[in-house]
Amino acid sequence: QVQLVESGGGSVQPGGSLRLSCAATGSIFSFNPMAWYRQAPGKQREKVAGTQSGRTTYYVDSVKGRFTISRDYAKNTVYLQMNSLKPEDTAVYYCHVHNGYDYWGQGTQVTVSS
Repeated sequence: QVQLVESGGGSVQPGGSLRLSCAATGSIFSFNPMAWYRQAPGKQREKVAGTQSGRTTYYVDSVKGRFTISRDYAKNTVYLQMNSLKPEDTAVYYCHVHNGYDYWGQGTQVTVSS
């Protein structure tokens, strides 16, 4: 079994920054891909950033240059540093890991508003 616990969401003004954390417990190995997704009201869930085996594998175009995904293998934690936040980044952000099965965190709300 795998558990993912997210933290770090909140409200911020446009141009601000937030750092999301996702701590994983259970059968997670360094080669298992981890990612951040988000879902805004009325929209489909989209993949924001992904990492696997020490490499950043993916950023959605809308966050390139602003968001950075990183992973601490010793702590089994993945982070999402979000800078220059925009109102369109407002969403519930979910952590995801795949180890043969898909696991999701509970989600953390990010609100960008003036």
